[in-house]
Amino acid sequence: MIRALYTAATGMNAQELNVSVISNNIANVNSAGFKKSRAEFQDLMYQNLRLVGTLSPNGDQVPTGTQLGLGTKTASVSKIFIQGDFIQTQKDLDLAISGKGFLQITQPDGTIGYTRAGSMKLDNTGQMVTADGLKLEPAITVPPDALNVSIDTQGSVSVLQPGATAPTVLGTIQIATFQNESGLQALGANMFKETDASGTATVGGPGTDDRGQMQQGFLEMSNVSVVEEMVNLISAQRAYETNSRTVQTSDEMLQTANNMKR
Repeated sequence: MIRALYTAATGMNAQELNVSVISNNIANVNSAGFKKSRAEFQDLMYQNLRLVGTLSPNGDQVPTGTQLGLGTKTASVSKIFIQGDFIQTQKDLDLAISGKGFLQITQPDGTIGYTRAGSMKLDNTGQMVTADGLKLEPAITVPPDALNVSIDTQGSVSVLQPGATAPTVLGTIQIATFQNESGLQALGANMFKETDASGTATVGGPGTDDRGQMQQGFLEMSNVSVVEEMVNLISAQRAYETNSRTVQTSDEMLQTANNMKR
């Protein structure tokens, strides 16, 4: 009965973490480029009361053993990188990647971060930056007299200037892909960091190899489904309640045993 108390407690701890993950998903349902997370669990070690394949008292081999599980633990909280819905913003500097890949953003420490949130702005020098003022890599600088900014599906950025008969190409946006996207480390602000688990970034032009294409005037929204998360939340709540009832039942059984009299 003591063992059952601790086993049920591991289940309650697991569902508490599960609810925290679901809550973060729901909180970011309107965050552009946000990727939902999923908590994954695995069983703990087992206590072998009788090993599989041991011999019975009459010398026969038993076909099954007696293993008693000791609960559950968190195996991982992983990001799910399926594409979110696109919304049309009609803003020249809003970008969405239709397919695989990440925009490259220069971090304050000089390293490169990766994001799917393509809401770009211009800083006081005309460089394309994020809402936090972090520069797009490779850098794209828009001249102050530009009449409009055009970005094609291959990432080529061009502007039309007064008196010009043809657009001026400013550069090409490059996007990065990874062998294992789930191995990226989330930094917050919809930014990710390369790790040994993700593998090294493979950088190239949009639409090349397996990279997605750029879509100007669109933003990729969160891939969170509110209905799905609410179902998961109800399921986690019921699992938590069931584990708590197991704790109560084990406590009542212990109390009954303690109250036994000859």
